[in-house]
Amino acid sequence: MDTISAEKRSRNMSRIKGRDTQPEKTVRSLLHSMGFRFRLHVKSLPGKPDIVLPRHKSVIFVHGCFWHGHPGCRRASIPTTRTDFWTAKISGNRQRDEHALAALEKLGYRCLVVWQCQLRDKAALRRRLATFLNSEDPPESALPN
Repeated sequence: MDTISAEKRSRNMSRIKGRDTQPEKTVRSLLHSMGFRFRLHVKSLPGKPDIVLPRHKSVIFVHGCFWHGHPGCRRASIPTTRTDFWTAKISGNRQRDEHALAALEKLGYRCLVVWQCQLRDKAALRRRLATFLNSEDPPESALPN
């Protein structure tokens, strides 16, 4: 059961940003410290990737576990109120993500999905980013879970 009013919940949810989120800033900061330069939210690419590294023909999406339905993550649980709405919303987000990844791969881009919960271990994330960007073929860990 929700502990705050519907109006306050609506106001809170409307203030959640879709870009320049703290998880995105964390990944960008790591990439920058590793010497990589990138572009942000390129509208001409399918799915408007969060981070585009044109020199490496690579894109990185930084997904919130809740909003993108990270399988097996405790943050990805469906709320107990309005479950039909949230199930449809998150399912739609996942389908949109899959289509964007497929379209980008068809254009020759290598794609990496970084989940919000993976930001806790910065050293592991740094290694994963380095492996992804310094290899010719994307590692299996680059594929979305």
